[in-house]
Amino acid sequence: MKIILLGAPGSGKGTLAKKISNDFHIPQISTGDLFRAIVKEDSPLGQKVKSLIDKGQLVPDDVTIEIVKKRTAEEDCRNGYILDGFPRTIDQAKALEKLTHIDSIILVDLSFDTIIKRLSSRRTCPACGEIYSLLNYTSSECEKCGAKLIQRDDDKPDVIQNRLEVYEKNTAPLINFYSDRLFKVSSEGTPDETYKSVKTFLESSEAK
Repeated sequence: MKIILLGAPGSGKGTLAKKISNDFHIPQISTGDLFRAIVKEDSPLGQKVKSLIDKGQLVPDDVTIEIVKKRTAEEDCRNGYILDGFPRTIDQAKALEKLTHIDSIILVDLSFDTIIKRLSSRRTCPACGEIYSLLNYTSSECEKCGAKLIQRDDDKPDVIQNRLEVYEKNTAPLINFYSDRLFKVSSEGTPDETYKSVKTFLESSEAK
């Protein structure tokens, strides 16, 4: 089963992807995670990617496509995968169609006001990568490893606004591109509420 998760930054795609991954036993492929791994290499490409991410801008299509192509060719992707954050442009979507067949496309829908509130409240553990929300977690330290939590540059209000503007311009058109086979779910409720309807949809799709 190969799945695309569409939606604005902060709409809950990552949380949803983890739940799907656990139940359907396919890996979550997050371009954000792939980019951050490249940034840690401190190569010329990593420095370029970091500069773009910190400004809330998109990594060039050719770079993104090559990175995703390499990742989906790995052994753990043989039975499928979840693409979280890819494709983000029409050109990326067209390139993906040449690479493989996608079984399900899910749009995670959330208002921009709620996204800004959620993302600006998000804190990340720099040691283990765990993510917390100040809306329901009050400690300044990671519950898992004890490291001091940080606010990523791309979670700051001015960068969030820019990320949403980039999404509106480049990624939102994908909704029309995939309109004939799109499953839309609201993430205004809890993650479990969002996942319940998605799981039902995926199970029915898998049974066909």
